[in-house]
Amino acid sequence: MELIKNISSSQILKKIFLAIIGSILIAISSKIKIPFYPVPMTMQTFVVVLIGILYGWKLGVFTVSLYLFQGAIGLPVFAGTPEQGIGLAYLTGPTMGYLMGFLLAVSISGYFFPLIKTSEQKVESWFGKLIIFIKFFILFVVSMLSIYILGIIWLSNFVGWEKVLILGVYPFLLAETFKITILTILAKFLKI
Repeated sequence: MELIKNISSSQILKKIFLAIIGSILIAISSKIKIPFYPVPMTMQTFVVVLIGILYGWKLGVFTVSLYLFQGAIGLPVFAGTPEQGIGLAYLTGPTMGYLMGFLLAVSISGYFFPLIKTSEQKVESWFGKLIIFIKFFILFVVSMLSIYILGIIWLSNFVGWEKVLILGVYPFLLAETFKITILTILAKFLKI
């Protein structure tokens, strides 16, 4: 019985450690701006979806929740912090919908990735591999869309529906397509 308790404790500590590392990666990815057209790109949405892939949906949701908690208590983990405010003031600002969308995106990618990856192992034909590639692409599109859907719903409270796509989606389409493509190619090489 003691052995079972020790295994459970070590597994819990491992998951907490992974969640802390994941939340740090999300924070770092929010701060690094890569020159891109028409606006600079961060790799934050990429890292969120990647955490779902690598951690699974449960640990992924815990990791993103930890990241959001860190930001809510005032740690400067969000993209615009500390310049644009910190804590709950920033969290409940115009980007809150996108931040909440991280929870949905990590859930979707974390839940469906292993299902597609398992089916990939049974496929041998080039056509079957193409279908798996398309499934991964669609999975990552849906994951990213979940961020943007929640994001524009919340952002519309600040800028109105007439400007929400112009300010909250269009500038990021090319960058998100780039990230989705990288994730789709990377999916082939990741193991579950």
